[in-house]
Amino acid sequence: MMAVRAFPRAGTEPWSDIRARPVRALCHPGGTTIFQSPFSRTVHDGWAPGGETKVTRRDLVRLNSSVQRSGQPLFRPVLNVFLGAILVAMALVAAPGDGVAKPVYLPSSFADLAEQVLPSVVNITVTKEVPRTGGGLEDFLRRFDPRAPEQRERPLPPRRRSGGGTGFVVDAKGLIVTNNHVVEDADKITVQFQEGEEYDAELVGTDPATDLAVIRIDPKHKLTALKFGDSDKARVGDWVITIGNPFGLSGTVTAGIISARNRNIQTGLYDDFIQTDSSINPGNSGGPMFNLDGEVIGINTAIFSPSGGNDGIGFSIPSNLAKTVITQLIEKGEVKRGWLGVAFQPVTRETAESLGLDEARGALVSSVTADGPAEKAGIRSGDIIIEYDGKEVNARQRLPGMVANTPIGSKVEVVVLRKGKRKTFTVQIAERDEDKIQASLGGQAPGDRDEVSVLAMTLGSLTTEVRESLGIDEDVEGAVILHVEPGSHAQEQGLRRGDVIVSVSLEDVKNPEEVVARVEEVRKEGRPSALFRIYRGGNYFHVTISFDD
Repeated sequence: MMAVRAFPRAGTEPWSDIRARPVRALCHPGGTTIFQSPFSRTVHDGWAPGGETKVTRRDLVRLNSSVQRSGQPLFRPVLNVFLGAILVAMALVAAPGDGVAKPVYLPSSFADLAEQVLPSVVNITVTKEVPRTGGGLEDFLRRFDPRAPEQRERPLPPRRRSGGGTGFVVDAKGLIVTNNHVVEDADKITVQFQEGEEYDAELVGTDPATDLAVIRIDPKHKLTALKFGDSDKARVGDWVITIGNPFGLSGTVTAGIISARNRNIQTGLYDDFIQTDSSINPGNSGGPMFNLDGEVIGINTAIFSPSGGNDGIGFSIPSNLAKTVITQLIEKGEVKRGWLGVAFQPVTRETAESLGLDEARGALVSSVTADGPAEKAGIRSGDIIIEYDGKEVNARQRLPGMVANTPIGSKVEVVVLRKGKRKTFTVQIAERDEDKIQASLGGQAPGDRDEVSVLAMTLGSLTTEVRESLGIDEDVEGAVILHVEPGSHAQEQGLRRGDVIVSVSLEDVKNPEEVVARVEEVRKEGRPSALFRIYRGGNYFHVTISFDD
């Protein structure tokens, strides 16, 4: 936000008597609003998306006249000096839009919002029994005097450990949402409201995959439930506030902005976090993140901190992901998820170049589960999923959540790129069963082949001896990597001895010679690299190897 210092003339009323109020809304496409701020003694320019923003000298003259009428003249020389700076700054920050935007008013305080939502945010205390370890004082003394007589073993009573977190009311009858890791394995759960009311709580259901849980209390009166907002509408740079119980300090309100979206921090399959710089510390887990309308758009879950405290990097579960999970936990006590039946990985820039694509997008299918929904529909390894149920797949971490939230048994359209051409498949989503999901393998074992070298790798045939020594399944065909040169691009990409190359740039290979031949074909096509599909330990994945190595 650009700020221009404005000095009141001698004899005018003090700045402390001025209330923050719009002085003049400049109705340009950028939606600029200039207003006074009592706490900074400056005149600010607020802006909103909506096209190019222009501020003319005439606008500032009008502004000055308006302020003079209110008893607060501006110092004209100062405005003239900073006019150029205003024009440059606003040209840099004004975002394009689709028409005339409304004026933007930044809040002078979050007090009204905090007062509105605080009664629905609770502190959660949990206790659990932990068995004692060790033999106590007698064992310690016997280390120094082995001749000491052994005492009769007496079982030690378990220790009680306590922890805490935050939750918030989602139903007036007493349903509360928090993180799974806050209440996991708890023997007793206690909920305390901001006014001091305490209740014992019981567990309704948990979902470790998304780290969400629902608990229930029996309140003495009707509670005020918080409303969920649309987290998909939240933008980077939006103001948010978070409320929690950091270090046991109940009702702590902090403010910040959305720093990033769609963060994958490698905590699980459904990582899709909102990142914020609003202060989050131990004890904030399970607490709500609010937009300026008082709607919950995130559930605070994790922090990134070498020190263990707040370093300005916190992560929240998006409300749109949480709502689906919470609804199922309330209705069924567990979560049933949709299943597509594919393993996939992101399409990197290198992968896109190796496949001749214009841009890196979508999810590259590494393997298709035999007799799974995707295989039945016609999707196969090497396809790039770019749309799912009418929505663009723009990052790897998004597709698992999209599939998981699809009702079981429903039919969705999946759009893929296959060798550069769009194909659409209708897939009937099945229920995800972790015990039955296995990679699909196929093919026949090849005959013996001599060793060959390509792209700093030594390849060999999948003989019976090689399969037995490296533990490679008999129904996997391709060329086994026997050696990878240190410092090569193949090594940098993570390839190692025992990996099996099963395809090169979407063409299956059955032996080392076919690998070499296919690499040469891709090189002659003028591509800078080749895409290798690799089998390792029952799983498939893709890597891109550059020809410049």
